[in-house]
Amino acid sequence: MLLELDRLPDPTNEYADPTHFTASALVVGARGTVFHLHKRLGRWMQPGGHIDAGEAPPAAARREAEEELGLEVRHPEEGPRLLHIDVHEAALGHIHLDLRYLLIGSDADPAPPPGESPEARWCSWDEAADLADEALVSALPIAREAWEALSKVGPA
Repeated sequence: MLLELDRLPDPTNEYADPTHFTASALVVGARGTVFHLHKRLGRWMQPGGHIDAGEAPPAAARREAEEELGLEVRHPEEGPRLLHIDVHEAALGHIHLDLRYLLIGSDADPAPPPGESPEARWCSWDEAADLADEALVSALPIAREAWEALSKVGPA
């Protein structure tokens, strides 16, 4: 990722190079974590996507999560927390350098708006591990541990 950051003239621009940075979120809460059924891939996964021009990656992760889930989310009180990174092939020969942030979701049920995910739901940690792909499975224990630590401290 660091080599690509040096190489790419506009690292978050999906049109500037087939390889670019994206941002996603592991949304956590008392109910577990939230997954959505990706509208094109047909897989259960964390929300996320491309970073808009001038947008910081943590802001993109939050925007994408709220858009795809129809759920209010926030960064931890101490600020954005990068939990995990992943490099994966995406559609049309693109390579996504995904920055995965921890976000705290409200306890409400997700309600994706029309045109977004056809379905989203809270999953227990075990269910999430069963649904997740290999790259995401390794991030789930990190997210769970972070949530458990935050929930012991409580809001500031």
